Amino acid sequence: MITPINVIVDTGCANLSSVKFAVERLGFTAIITDDIEQIKAADKVIFPGVGNAKHAMANIIEKGLVDTLQHLTQPVLGFCLGMQLMTESSTEGISSTESSQQSSVKCLNIIPTKVAPLNAQGNRLPHMGWNTLTTVANHPVLKGISVGDYFYFVHSFAAPLSEYTLATCQYGSEFSAIIGKDNFIGCQFHPERSGALGSKIIKNFLELNAQEIASL
Repeated sequence: MITPINVIVDTGCANLSSVKFAVERLGFTAIITDDIEQIKAADKVIFPGVGNAKHAMANIIEKGLVDTLQHLTQPVLGFCLGMQLMTESSTEGISSTESSQQSSVKCLNIIPTKVAPLNAQGNRLPHMGWNTLTTVANHPVLKGISVGDYFYFVHSFAAPLSEYTLATCQYGSEFSAIIGKDNFIGCQFHPERSGALGSKIIKNFLELNAQEIASL
């Protein structure tokens, strides 16, 4: 039996060891790489990220990964900033002095939505800690996940609700907690830091079968 190749993309802006450990404790293997050919050859791709969109996109551009990531056909799962980088653009990382010249950071433009500051309606930012999900779509990565289940968030920017929203969360206002389009799925929360339920999301993703992949 051929062991599936699971790749964690080294974007230069993530705690990659914790993501790798989260995969391995479920009994799967994973390699961390920014090698284009290894990423293309993967069966599943995990795309993590922390920090701000401007810095992360600069890293991705420097590594020459933009075109590769945009054209992946295998299942891809983004964590936190990785999810945000799948969108059209983000205002994260744009300083007040830059805003007159550049209003947003161009992201990977995979999922047609835009990331903006989270409207916390007076709540403290960043949105940090455990919060509940409301699932709004039937998707194989959500198997075993129920309305009201808790996941761990750390963010100040978010994607709005859209036709690509698979699950929502509320912190002041409601935002997209999971988005998806075709083979690309993104979680605003950190599955690798979300206990058994976060592990369930990762396991569901890594166990996607050919029929489920074809239905995405």
